[in-house]
Amino acid sequence: MILIAGPCVIESEELVMAVAQKLVKFNEHEDIQFYFKSSFDKANRTSINSFRGPGLEKGCEILAKVKEKFGFKILTDIHESYQAQSVAEVADVLQIPAFLCRQTDLLVAAAKTKAIVNIKKGQFLAADAMKHSVKKVLQTRGIQGDGYEVAKQNGVWLCERGNTFGYSNLVVDMRNLVLMREYAPVIFDATHSVQMPSSLGEKSGGDAKFVPYLARAAASVGVDGFFYETHINPCEALCDGPNMLDLDELGKVVADTLNIEKILK
Repeated sequence: MILIAGPCVIESEELVMAVAQKLVKFNEHEDIQFYFKSSFDKANRTSINSFRGPGLEKGCEILAKVKEKFGFKILTDIHESYQAQSVAEVADVLQIPAFLCRQTDLLVAAAKTKAIVNIKKGQFLAADAMKHSVKKVLQTRGIQGDGYEVAKQNGVWLCERGNTFGYSNLVVDMRNLVLMREYAPVIFDATHSVQMPSSLGEKSGGDAKFVPYLARAAASVGVDGFFYETHINPCEALCDGPNMLDLDELGKVVADTLNIEKILK
């Protein structure tokens, strides 16, 4: 099982290192392929006043320290095409944010690196539409075939994080996990799926108590991995606190999904 976990944004080197230390056990787990995630820049915050992170240079510096100290594989977002090459020198996976999943130049730039490309499905798109984003990456890499195995072998993942449902809410259609898996390995983003966009005025809300339930449901449908943003104290987090899992809760959620996967094998 692929497991992606870490704080939403790099708040400080100290916080990132403290979270990373608590995630070591997952990197050592024989049934888990672990990736540490944190963003150097949250370029799509609701308000211009919201905390965005340390930026490209400092952020990659901190992620490189995490990689060196703990031996973790690294996943982080890119928002601009020019970021792809330099970020890929540190990151093993380049993540394409949901709002940017159709941006051809961004996908092409990520595809030109050696990194895995994790494309988050836009909250505004049907699952079937994601086959085009996958093809943009594959064809840039000189691959003319398509389908799950082709994408897996050539480093392309898809990530589900729910669809817009009315205003300031998301809903997860579990059928999307099945449909998207026709095109590429699928990661279920359990924490962003409980987000309530822009529901708190200048920032997004959420309800983390639903994360374990959605994760177990996704495991029962069948996915390739899970994405959990996690924090030592979500109430004090500078980004996405309401939908992040407390680090102390992550172990049980991961254990539950592993047990479901084993039962279904």
